[in-house]
Formats: sequence, C-alpha cells, structure tokens
Amino acid sequence: MALPGLTQGLIVVTGAAGGQGRALCRLLASLGADVLGTDLSTDPPADFIRLADGQPGSLAYRQLNAAREEDWEALAEHLRGQTTVVRGLVNNAGMPLRSRLGDVELADWDCVLAVNLTGPMLAIQTLAPLMGPGSSVVNIGSLAALNAHHTVAYTSSKWGLRGLSAVAATTLGTRGIRVNTVHPGYIQTPMMANAPESMKAAQLALTPLGRLGVPDDVAQVVAFLLSDLSGYITGAEIPVDGGFSSTAGAKYLSDAVAAAPEVK
Repeated sequence: MALPGLTQGLIVVTGAAGGQGRALCRLLASLGADVLGTDLSTDPPADFIRLADGQPGSLAYRQLNAAREEDWEALAEHLRGQTTVVRGLVNNAGMPLRSRLGDVELADWDCVLAVNLTGPMLAIQTLAPLMGPGSSVVNIGSLAALNAHHTVAYTSSKWGLRGLSAVAATTLGTRGIRVNTVHPGYIQTPMMANAPESMKAAQLALTPLGRLGVPDDVAQVVAFLLSDLSGYITGAEIPVDGGFSSTAGAKYLSDAVAAAPEVK
C-alpha cells in the first residue's frame, strides 16, 4: 500500500529511536517514504536501520538534539548540500516531567520547554525554507494540551505547542505547507513505562474504547497527515486517545451509574 505524496521527498522525524518515533519510521518506510530519523544518541539502536529492510522506502539516522539551534542549522546545511527536498517534518521528540506546580525546579522547567516547544520552533524555522508546496509538518502534542494535567512543565509546553502550530499553519499556508497537530492519549511507550498502575486503571475507566493506545495508533494518523490524502487539512488538532478527551469524564459517570445497585 502507498499513500500519495509520501515518496516526493525526505521526511524528517525527531525522537525517532523508540516508541512513537520508531513506529512511525517503520510505517513510513513500508509506505515507500525516504525517512531521516534523528535522536540524541550518537548511533541508532542496533536494529533501527534494519526497520527498512525489504521495504520500498529507506531509513537513515542522524544525531540531533532538538533543543540545539546549532544542530538544526547543521542538518539544514547537510540537506542543502545534497539538494534534498524536505517533504515532511514530524516534531515527535519530547521530554516528560511529572513535577507539580509548587515543586518544579526552574532548571527542569527550562529543559522541558526547550525540548517540547523551542525544539519544534527551531525545526520549523530551519527546515521550512527547504520545503515546497504540498509539504507537511506534524507536531506531536499531547492529551495534556487539551485539559489541565498536573504535570505543569510538560502540560505548559504542549499548550504552547498548540499556539506554535496555529501560527505556523497561518504563516506557511501561503506557501502550500500544511501544519497539523496530533494529540496522543495514553500510549504504551518506553516514556510511560514507569507510570503507576493506578494511572493506567484510571485512564481505562475514562476511555470509551476501553484500551490503552499503542505507537501504531499514532503513526497511522501522522502518515495520513503527511500524505496528499490530507491535502486540504491544516491548522487541525486530532486527538488519538480512544475518545478520552471527548467525554469530559462522562464515561466514568455513566459506568458508575450503570453499576449502582439502585439501577439494577
């Protein structure tokens, strides 16, 4: 299967080595795209490049700290030297922090915002000049950007990303470049590996589809937004959360009422 437009240039994915980024790189390569995955480590995980084995697309890796302007400038210079057309950019790199308001250290706050908000700004500002009409930027937000999670730095960074996405969609639209945001809910990735079981249980109780998400759930939506199938969609925000954000807690209330003895 191929999606129109995915083979018309390079797709850059940040935070590519694991979780959602890894799943997206694998999917894009299977759809025939040429993908450049970036992450913090000097070398990719041993099996990362092999994700493209036997696939119609290709996969390369480059070390990049998404919060460092110098790294983005070096990448852009590298791509210009190859006369590469950038067809897509996925700002997936992210840093969690569970500190609450009143407890968060300023250094931690600054670090989270640097990765989650400044990084996407630098990426768009640096790579947009290499993108032409039909190109697509997808920013990976969070369910925390749609309501008031207790994780003050992480939540604030993702709310800020919503604003950046809206500005970018407005600014770049005249050049035919689309910018959209995907808001994953609870996705079972290494970033969530240490989440308490009570959090998982509460999430399931509030999720209409009754299951936790997996990285491919997010990757499939991102691939659609990168492709020409979404050619008239920009400035959109799409939750990938099993319906969690749509209910405002109504599922939990409905289930509790249905299970009450007086309802039997």
